[in-house]
Amino acid sequence: MRRRILVIATLDTKESEVCYIAELIQAKAHRVLVMDVGILGPTSIKPDIPRQTVADAAGAKLEDLPKLRRDIVMDTMGRGAAKICKKLYDEGRIDGVIGLGGNQGTMIVTTAMRALPIGVPKVVVSTVASGNVRPYIGNKDIAMIFSVADMLGGVNIVTRTILSNAAGAVLGMCEVGVKMPTATGKKVVGITAFGSTNGAASKALESLRKKGYEAVVFHASGAGGSAMEDLITQGTISGVLDLTPHELVAEIFPQACDVYAPVSPGRLEAAGRSGIPQVIAPGGLEYFVYGPPETVPPEYRNRKTHYHNPYNLNVRASKQELEITGKVMAQRLNRANGPVAVIIPLRGWSERSSEGAPLYDPDADRMFIQSLKQHLKDTIPVFEVNCHMNDPQLAEKAVEILDKFMRRPC
Repeated sequence: MRRRILVIATLDTKESEVCYIAELIQAKAHRVLVMDVGILGPTSIKPDIPRQTVADAAGAKLEDLPKLRRDIVMDTMGRGAAKICKKLYDEGRIDGVIGLGGNQGTMIVTTAMRALPIGVPKVVVSTVASGNVRPYIGNKDIAMIFSVADMLGGVNIVTRTILSNAAGAVLGMCEVGVKMPTATGKKVVGITAFGSTNGAASKALESLRKKGYEAVVFHASGAGGSAMEDLITQGTISGVLDLTPHELVAEIFPQACDVYAPVSPGRLEAAGRSGIPQVIAPGGLEYFVYGPPETVPPEYRNRKTHYHNPYNLNVRASKQELEITGKVMAQRLNRANGPVAVIIPLRGWSERSSEGAPLYDPDADRMFIQSLKQHLKDTIPVFEVNCHMNDPQLAEKAVEILDKFMRRPC
């Protein structure tokens, strides 16, 4: 079966590389569409989607872009490419995407790719793929391959191999990859987890599967929570057991520089907008996550701390921070269009904060509970359970509540 691959690059700087990739894909009897996102120099090939069309899609005039600040230009071409990319996919005209770029080209290419649903093949060859790629990838399943050599002056002994590997990767994804269904025979439940809430997540996963649900666990790493919410919006997930909404506290207090701050803002809102059932617990809300000790802001260094490993430590959230977190959580849950419940273990929200553990602080936990209950609608139940987060009874109760929600007639 012939696949249709979209190739995105700035043809004024990557023309020979684009031609090489196109030849490799066409040699395997697949079709190629080329999108040019450059704005400066001329090209000798005619792209299927010229730069003028990309600029037009962003509501800009191509001739005006060279006069603008560089970051504005990149944002404009990225938005235009994203709009076109999504339209092509929605119309069934492409099966996968491969892009090339340096720092700025990578930004444009990945902006376009992030407009596509999770599960669509996406590969980028980039000169910056060996660094911090989170700003480029966000919470999407984008495969980034380090170009090793700069893509300057045409294909060479090094980039020939890297580019051919990348072409093989996107073709393999298109030929072998299984498309993610938006609906299955089973109801799909998203579960959030940390290592410190693994006991609760594992027990919930087991219980849900016994009840016939397809359960998927997402690490509450910012990207994980955001990816789950993307899949809710896509219609893949039909219920949520949000045992570890850690990204919420990271989002509310960006000055804390939590490394798990959400990739996308608005944590806890996607399920509510979609009207699907959700049960929320406060797992991981009681601490911030940092890298090595020197990454902790000075004002946080006198707090209770758990040294997770040489590259990662956790710092306790204060009473005041949890009071605000409780209020924000209530406000977001109050807007939900579907059934919602909150379940709170009274003996600690993670391994880090059980009695005798480094982050144990029941007074701060109580402040969160008081604030949440004060601002939450009376119609949203709060179940306080006299156990620890990872005790089996917490997961069993949470699954019981969610199961009742999921079985209600629409």
